[in-house]
Amino acid sequence: MDREKWYARTPDEVVKFWQTNFTDGLTSAEAKARLDKFGFNELTEKEKTAWWKRFLVQFQDFMVLVLLGATLISAFLGEYTDAITILLIVLMNAILGFIQEYRAERSLAALKQLASPTARVVRNSMVQQVPAKELVPGDILALEAGDKLAADGRLIEVYNMEVEEAALTGESLPVRKVADRQYSEDAPLGDRKNMVYAGTSIVRGRGRAVVCASGMATEVGHIAGMIQASAEEATPLERRLETLGKWLVWGCLVICCIVVVTGIIKGESLFLMCMAGISLAVAAIPEGLPAIVTVALALGVQRMIKQRAIIRKLPAVETLGCTTVICSDKTGTLTQNAMTVRQIFAGSQIYEITGSGYDIKGSILLNHQEFDYAKDKALEQCLVIGALCNNSSLKQNNVTITGIWRNKNETGWSIEGDPTEGAIVVAAAKADIWQAKLEKTKKRIAEIPFESERRRMSVIYRETDGNSSLYSKGAPDTILELCRYYHTAAGPTSLTQEHIDKINSINEQMSSRALRVLAVAYRRLTPAQAQNPDESLETNLVFAGLVGMIDPPREEVKASIALCREAGIKTVMITGDHKSTAVAIAQELKIYKESQHKALTGKELDAMGEAELDSIVNTVSVYARVSPAHKLRIVQSLKRKGHIVAMTGDGVNDAPAIKEADIGVAMGLTGTDVTKEASAMVLADDNFATIVAAVEEGRGIYDNIRKFIRYLLSCNIGEVLTMFLAALLGLPIPLLPVQILWVNLVTDGLPAMALGIDPNDPNSMRRPPRHPKESVFSRGLIKKIVGRGIQIGLSTLFVFSVVYYSQNDLALARTAAFATLVYCQMFHVFDCRSETYTIFELGFTSNKYLLAAVAFSTSMQLAVMYIPLLSSIFSTVPLSLSEWALVLTVSGWTLILNAFKHVLFGRRPARRAAVPHNR
Repeated sequence: MDREKWYARTPDEVVKFWQTNFTDGLTSAEAKARLDKFGFNELTEKEKTAWWKRFLVQFQDFMVLVLLGATLISAFLGEYTDAITILLIVLMNAILGFIQEYRAERSLAALKQLASPTARVVRNSMVQQVPAKELVPGDILALEAGDKLAADGRLIEVYNMEVEEAALTGESLPVRKVADRQYSEDAPLGDRKNMVYAGTSIVRGRGRAVVCASGMATEVGHIAGMIQASAEEATPLERRLETLGKWLVWGCLVICCIVVVTGIIKGESLFLMCMAGISLAVAAIPEGLPAIVTVALALGVQRMIKQRAIIRKLPAVETLGCTTVICSDKTGTLTQNAMTVRQIFAGSQIYEITGSGYDIKGSILLNHQEFDYAKDKALEQCLVIGALCNNSSLKQNNVTITGIWRNKNETGWSIEGDPTEGAIVVAAAKADIWQAKLEKTKKRIAEIPFESERRRMSVIYRETDGNSSLYSKGAPDTILELCRYYHTAAGPTSLTQEHIDKINSINEQMSSRALRVLAVAYRRLTPAQAQNPDESLETNLVFAGLVGMIDPPREEVKASIALCREAGIKTVMITGDHKSTAVAIAQELKIYKESQHKALTGKELDAMGEAELDSIVNTVSVYARVSPAHKLRIVQSLKRKGHIVAMTGDGVNDAPAIKEADIGVAMGLTGTDVTKEASAMVLADDNFATIVAAVEEGRGIYDNIRKFIRYLLSCNIGEVLTMFLAALLGLPIPLLPVQILWVNLVTDGLPAMALGIDPNDPNSMRRPPRHPKESVFSRGLIKKIVGRGIQIGLSTLFVFSVVYYSQNDLALARTAAFATLVYCQMFHVFDCRSETYTIFELGFTSNKYLLAAVAFSTSMQLAVMYIPLLSSIFSTVPLSLSEWALVLTVSGWTLILNAFKHVLFGRRPARRAAVPHNR
């Protein structure tokens, strides 16, 4: 017998296989033997790497090794302060990485919390309470409302049992359980109504089940295994920085060798040229780059927190910016996870119900217009039946409503009880029909409960005048078969074939909109009939109406999905719900168009191989009735097609796919701990719109990273060329090693960080995502970097040569070159704010942090030139006004040129959105 197909077997077969007993359960001795065989009912973990080994792994990154090399070089030059600074940067990055890995490992610990601490089992012919971890296959579970399941089991008897499985299957409604049915072996998880699973909760009824799987063999255990199997991948930013680091190191080595060899050939001393080579190495490596990237990401995280998006892993900020597909769970993410009545058919009219969730602010419309519903007797009768044939109650601020009046503060409404029944209570409240007020004049004296075989429930109420009525609700076809009369505004009339045809037609219309439809009916009872309530009274009913409800989309989601579409991001719905319901919601949200998109079920996915799925995955926008393994396959297929995938969700069933995705997004309010720990980002408000804000922030941060990469590298190229060309031309070394290190400190610090918090481009969401394989130097950035680097190098060498040959003073020439190199970079930082606009078009004051950074760096440069103690350390001398004029003119000529252009030609029109790239 396949251990995972218990739902396809009878209770007798399962009990016989596990050699247990319906009434007596296992003996204590047998339970102990099975515990030794199967192990504790808990989730196991892969063998953990020692913490110190995980910490040392942080130093194996290529860029980190480069920084360690820079530390040794700085120490060799005697610049211990700089060496310590670089070492602190390396340690900071290592600690951050170590903490991120530690938090990621907590996802499995969160899964462990799903298990109930204790469970009631039948052992030695008695119901006993045992630690949940001691459950074994073959144990007979005694289940009651409120219990949290600690293992997977096959039900052997049930009494009106409903189980909340949303965290595992994604379904928003409790599942009615049965024991005497078998299902096909390919039945999806959500359709196995004769099974109960670890991590779910019983909300109604009671029953017994035989444990069939414990620990890692449970469905939750399978999820844990998938989480462990998901390998951590480098983000696009991390891959690009690694490539950048390698490029810088090899380029640095080549140039250093050329300089050293050239100098020796020209007759320079070996020691002097080695010093020059080492200086070039220090200049070429932007040791501040990783720190600035980290700071930029951290500042972006702070901005995201203000928009209710909590980032758990820093690189996720950048990854969001190049997301091409968002795979979203339906229940609670795109929808409200609150059933809402949308349509009511009563008398001869169809009424539309506005509003959503459990808020009573909505209206009832007839022919799309408001009307006096207080005079509509057919609608009133339908809603009265719905409110009374009901075991749910409407609450506000945890206080049950007890009157007909409406509280002035109409927020914070909630339902206690079944969400489907609660939706009807809310619809009645919108018509000013309050359950509590009705029950002041009507007293419930009996209930004929709902059962899956009956597909209906009925209640009997006695009124103050002594008369009694029976109210029923259930499946439309079942209720209609029991009806003999039809309720109209004038009262009951005989049910005709014309009425039946119309009722069936309206039912089909509602069902086509993926509404869950219930019918309501009633009859008057004699005192004798009311004294003997049973199913025989559910005949000769008066049909009163149809109520259609659905878990509606969130109000703000439509606009968010439209903005994603404009930004070139595809939204895909992945849900455990039925296909018709999923497609209807997707159509309403404009995720799905029948002529353009496909919708697949879990069964259809099972029938596909990887190649077949990959061939159609770009056209599928809805996946229904899927399991955790299906979600994982979908994400993996999209990644194979080159997409950067974001996966959102709130249930345990979403955790493996969330971890596998490039960026996992968990819901903060309704999300399970498992999902949050597996994710890279948590939405504090469970709002899909927050994802869009996070994507925009991610794009802006990546733009800012390009800005300071452009700034840092062009400045470092300028420093390298200054030294390199001086060596080739036979000039004295224009900058001393200590001066080069100072330039790096002054220019690579605050100004570069200020670029990291530059305001986002307002057009960022009107362009498509970056292609996943796009280089960080794409779109002409490398030309800008090299061009400006050459300009900085030539400008510095020009000032050095002019002053050196005119004044024949090497210290003065070096000071002038020193100042020119710094101020070239101070002017250049303003050019780096945009790859399209000049600083005059952007405005100097739009980034006040940058102005402050430039002012501070300028002051620091003046300090090392004019404060005697510092000038002696840096070998500088004061400059005259004419020398300052030369320095500033050569350093800022591009800024002066742009100023003239701005005055003569004015501001250019806003740039157009980029053309989408093919996928």
